[in-house]
Amino acid sequence: MVLRSCCKFGPVSVLFRLGYLALLLLCVTHLRCARAETKTVVQKDAEFDVTYNDTVTSDNQTIYAFNHTVSRNKTEGVRVTVDVLSEGAESSPILFVVRQKQAVLSFQVPLILRHFYLQRCALLNATLTHPGPVPRKYPYAHVGRTLCQPPTRTLSETQYFFVDVSTLSSLGTHYQLRISRVDSFTLHTDKKFSFTASPSQPQYFKYVFPDGVDTAIVKVNSEMTFPCSVMSIQDIQCPVYDLDNNVAFIGMYQTMTKTAAITVQRKDFPSNSFYVVVVVKTEDEACGGPLRFYPLRPDELIDAGNRSKTLDVVVSPAISSDVYVMGMLFCLGIFLSFYLLTFLVACVENKRSVDRFTVIYSKYIISYTPGVTPVSPYEYGSFGECLLFSLSPPLSERSLESVTGRSRQESLSSIEEDDYDTLADIDSDKNIVRTKKYLCVSDLARKDKRVLSKKYQIYFWNIATIGVFYALPVIQLVITYQTVVNVTGNQDICYYNFLCAHPLGNLSAFNNILSNLGYVMLGLLFLLIVLQRDIIHSRALDRHDLNALECGIPKHFGLFYAMGTALMMEGLLSACYHVCPNYTNFQFDTSFMYMIAGLCVLKLYQKRHPDINASAYTAYACLAAVIFFSVLGVVFGKGNMVFWIIFSVLHILATMLLSTQLYYMGRWRLDSGILRRIVYVIYTDCIRQCSGPMYIDRMVLLVMGNIVNWSLAAYGLLKTPNDFASYLLAIAICNLLLYFAFYIIMKVGVCVCLFTFYRQISLKKSLTL
Repeated sequence: MVLRSCCKFGPVSVLFRLGYLALLLLCVTHLRCARAETKTVVQKDAEFDVTYNDTVTSDNQTIYAFNHTVSRNKTEGVRVTVDVLSEGAESSPILFVVRQKQAVLSFQVPLILRHFYLQRCALLNATLTHPGPVPRKYPYAHVGRTLCQPPTRTLSETQYFFVDVSTLSSLGTHYQLRISRVDSFTLHTDKKFSFTASPSQPQYFKYVFPDGVDTAIVKVNSEMTFPCSVMSIQDIQCPVYDLDNNVAFIGMYQTMTKTAAITVQRKDFPSNSFYVVVVVKTEDEACGGPLRFYPLRPDELIDAGNRSKTLDVVVSPAISSDVYVMGMLFCLGIFLSFYLLTFLVACVENKRSVDRFTVIYSKYIISYTPGVTPVSPYEYGSFGECLLFSLSPPLSERSLESVTGRSRQESLSSIEEDDYDTLADIDSDKNIVRTKKYLCVSDLARKDKRVLSKKYQIYFWNIATIGVFYALPVIQLVITYQTVVNVTGNQDICYYNFLCAHPLGNLSAFNNILSNLGYVMLGLLFLLIVLQRDIIHSRALDRHDLNALECGIPKHFGLFYAMGTALMMEGLLSACYHVCPNYTNFQFDTSFMYMIAGLCVLKLYQKRHPDINASAYTAYACLAAVIFFSVLGVVFGKGNMVFWIIFSVLHILATMLLSTQLYYMGRWRLDSGILRRIVYVIYTDCIRQCSGPMYIDRMVLLVMGNIVNWSLAAYGLLKTPNDFASYLLAIAICNLLLYFAFYIIMKVGVCVCLFTFYRQISLKKSLTL
C-alpha cells in the first residue's frame, strides 16, 4: 500500500519531500552551531601555589594552563585542591578534567562517594520494594587529588598540563582552585612522614628501592582508631587508583584502623619503585566499626561529617636473604640439638643400667639364701611402685608359673586391714573396691594388661585418622587462600602477623610457618622416646623380668603415642593457619591444642586409674563437642548474649557431671532417679547429720576445679570476650594446670609420707638391735 501511494503522487512529490527533510536538518545544525558559538571558552595561564576564585556556568568553560620542569633524579608531586562555595551544587556538579602528557584525571565536585548496604528495612517501609544492595551517598565539597607524574626520558623536561572546568548548571557556581607542589612526595628509608587524609582527599607517595634492598616493609600508623582507612601498594603507572571505590582494583591493599604493614619485594616491581596509597573509607564497616543509620530514601545524600585522619608512614628495609638463611639454620640447629642430647642421655642411661644390673644381680646371687623370701611388706610404695630391684629371687629359683601367677592385686602395699572392709568379694566386686576410703593403684588396675593395652592403642589410631581427615581440607583451603591473596592483592583475607612477615616465594609469611617446625620435630622426638620405652618394656616382658611384671604403675603407651601425634599435628595445622591467618580460621591453630590438653589430663588420670579411664571414642567425642562449640563461638559468639548464656550453663553442667564421675569413680548412674538420690544424700549427710565427705582428697580437688570453672564461666558471661577460641583454650589449659598441680602435690605428699614411714621403720630396727 505504501508503494502504491508513493507512485500515485509521482516523482515530483517525492523530490519535494526529500528537499523538505534536507532543509529541516540544515536548520537544526545551524541552531546547534549558533548555540555552541554562544558558549565562551577562556584559557588562562596559571601558576602554582595561587588560589583562583571563579564562577562557572553552562555558558562558559575555563581552561587553566600550567607548566613545570620535571627532573629524572627528583620526583615532585603535583596536587589539585578544589572547593565549591555555592550551595545546592549537588544537582549540577562542576566537572574538573586534568589533561596531562600521558594521563587524564577527571572528577566532579561535590564528589559523591557511595557505600552499598543490604536493604534490611524493606519489610518495614512499603516504599522500599527492591531488595538487594542499595547505595548510601556522601557528598564532599572539598576535594584534593594528587596528579600522576608521567615518566621522563631526559634528565630535565618541561611538561604542560591543563585543568578544564565546566558544568551543565545554568546558574553560576562559585569555586576555588589551587595547584601546589608536594615537596615530600618521595619517601625515604627509615624516615617517618606524617600527613592527613580523608575520603575526598586521598594521599599517595613514591618509594624507590635503594641499592642493596630487595625487600621493604611499609608501615602506616595512626593514633586514631576510626575512621577506617586502606593502605595500598601500586606499581608506577597512570592512573593511580586512590578513591574508596577503586583502590582495590590493582596492587596489594590492606584495611587498617591504627596499624597496617605490607611487605614489598623488588622483584614484583620492574621499575624498582612503587606508590604507597592511603585512602580513608566512607564508612567504618570494613574495620568492624558501627554502621550508620539506613536512609529512608536511597537517593538521599548523607552528611559524612569530619572523617579526616592523621597518619604516619615509614618504609624500612626487611632482613636480607643471608640473615634469613642463618635464622633458619639456627632454628634447625636448636631443634636438632634436642635429638643429639636425647641420644647422648639414652646412651649413658643404657650403659649405667647395664652396669647396675650386673653389679646388683651378682651381689644378689651371692647373698641369696634359698627358702627365704626377701620381700618385705614395705618394698612397694602405696601406688605399687617398685623401690628396689634386687629384692626378688632369680628366675632360676622360681617357676615361671609363680611369677606370672602373682597378680598386681596381691601387692603387699594394700593388705593392711584398715584399708578396706574384709569381705570375701572384694577381689571381684568393683563397687566395693572403688568405694574404699583409701585407694591404691592396685585397686584400680585389675583388668588384664593386654586388654588395656589394646584399649589405649585406639587413642593413637583414632587421632591419626582424625589428623589425616582434618589436615587435608585445611591444607587445600589455605593454599586457595594464599592463591587468592597473591592474585587479588587483598591482604584482608590474611590480616594477622603482617607486621613481622617475611615472605618466601608465594608464601606471604614464611617465618611464621618456620616457627612451627619445632612442634613437628619435638613431637617426632617424643614419639621416638616413647617407642624406645615401649620396646624396652616389651623385651623385659618377653624375658619375664620381675621388675616389669610386678613393679611400678601400669605401663600403657597408647596415650603417649596419641600425645606425640597431637603435638606434630598442632605444628602442621599451626603452620597452615599462619599461611593465611585471620579470625575465622583461628580454629586450625587451636583444635589440636584442645586435643593436647585433653590427652594430657587423660594421661595423668590414667597413671593412677588405668581401669576406669575414658575410652578413646568417648574422649574424642567430648573433644569434638569442644571444637564444635569453638566454631559456634567464632560464628555466633561475638556480642551474642544468648549464646554466652547457653554456653555458660552447659559449661557448669558439664563440670558438675564430670565432678560426680570423678568423685564416685564412675559408680553412679544418670537416670530418672538421679534427683531423688541427690535429695536423699543432701538430707542424710547435711540435714539429718552433719558428716564430712568420705573422700577428702578428691573433694578438695573437685571443689578447686569447680571454683575455677565457675569463675571462668562467670567471666565469659559478664565480659563476653570477642576471641571465643582463646577463651575456650584458656578453660582447657587452666583445668590441665590445675590437675597437674594436684598431681604433683599428691606425689610430693606421698613421697614425704613414705620417707617418714621408712625413717620410723629404720629407727625401730636400730632400737631393737
